[in-house]
Amino acid sequence: MTKYSIAVDIGASSGRLILGYLESGLLHLKEIHRFENKIIKKSEFFCWDVDALFQEIKNGLKKCKRMGIQPDSIGIDTWAVDFVLLDEQDQRLTDAVSYRDPRTDGMMEEVFKLIPKEDLYFETGIQFQKFNTIYQLYSIKKNHPEILQKAKSFLMIPDYFNFLLTGKKANEYTNASSTQLVNAFTKKWNEELLDTLGINKEMFQEVQLPKTILGNLSEELVSELGFDMKVVLPATHDTGSAIISVPEEDETIYISSGTWSLIGVENHFPICVPQAMEYNFTNEGGMDHRFRFLKNIMGLWMIQEVKRNYHDEYSFADFVALAEEAKGFKAIVNVNDDRFLKPDNMIEEIRNYCRENNQPIPSTPGEVAKCVYDSLAASYQATVAEIEMIFEKKFERINVIGGGCQNEMLNRLIAEVTQKEVYAGPVEATAIGNIAAQLMALGEMNDIMEARSVIRKSFDVKKYMPLAALMN
Repeated sequence: MTKYSIAVDIGASSGRLILGYLESGLLHLKEIHRFENKIIKKSEFFCWDVDALFQEIKNGLKKCKRMGIQPDSIGIDTWAVDFVLLDEQDQRLTDAVSYRDPRTDGMMEEVFKLIPKEDLYFETGIQFQKFNTIYQLYSIKKNHPEILQKAKSFLMIPDYFNFLLTGKKANEYTNASSTQLVNAFTKKWNEELLDTLGINKEMFQEVQLPKTILGNLSEELVSELGFDMKVVLPATHDTGSAIISVPEEDETIYISSGTWSLIGVENHFPICVPQAMEYNFTNEGGMDHRFRFLKNIMGLWMIQEVKRNYHDEYSFADFVALAEEAKGFKAIVNVNDDRFLKPDNMIEEIRNYCRENNQPIPSTPGEVAKCVYDSLAASYQATVAEIEMIFEKKFERINVIGGGCQNEMLNRLIAEVTQKEVYAGPVEATAIGNIAAQLMALGEMNDIMEARSVIRKSFDVKKYMPLAALMN
């Protein structure tokens, strides 16, 4: 009998519920529900509206009921690092503050006074970014210590939704690893680190691995929805789910392309060496104790903000076409500069950077878009060089997955600047990986190798070659 799984995949700008099932050896997807997500200002902080998001999850499940679909399981993935704290009555002590909020400004340097930077990296293997959970929690400890004193439960965003679904608490491994509070080698919360920071380690839940069946829906939700199903932990960090869709090839570098660009390789052990720290690579947890050795790069967030600054006058496809027309324009910005994290106006910030660095200043929408795409490609090329230096080998191909893999201009740029074969697809990598984890938990797939084999057969992948290779 066919098993139906629902992937709830929530990103920075939207979320959706996607139905997945196996038929004739192929994985099939069907979008059930799509909804908006955005950062809102609540009192002094920029936050996610988790109440509205959970209502949309329920709205999507009610659509399933109306469509006559009975899901066997559900799995939730979101972005990393963000969380809520619950009191002893399981009420939220905090809003779900966004990683883009400036409350972490200066916190990384404060933490380094307690824990040397090198020690922190060698234990956790996590890239230094000012919005990591460790710095968010330290900001609360420093500015609102009364909140941490009352906190009884720490739940990351998908953990919190799972709690609302089942009444059960767990911290899923792939997302927990992004906090910079998990030991890379034991894969458990680093209690010594938490003690040093003065953060109550009792509020953290047991770390659970992807493919864990957390439980069934609460009685209250079964009554509201009219059906029951299992809640399965996929890789709840969206990139962790997306990487499941990458073919297992030793010569493959992946780029998970969306609001962020995550570029790296899958590895079977953490690489917590000085060179990896110097290049600021991360060792985030993956499926089956694998590691995502990668670097987090500012991604299509920049063009999303450019689109918003132009009052949505142009579509993403328009920006690609306009950038093609501006092919004679060339300016490169450092996409990882903090000034691009949450500027008041992305277009002006790009122009200011170019002005300050004596580069041509983009004046048209096409030139702005061309600058963004060229800058992203340049950052990818630099990161590929660093990966090859650390691994002491050349990689033959790059696999671009996620929504950004539909940008043909960017794919061609990547092939050209890296001089490598670029494979674009699958587009729905995150939802696919989420569903694959559920199907493995339900016994419909044996392991990640089988899952990847099915995924390769089920979804289209487009190939791009460097111009020199095409001419030979």
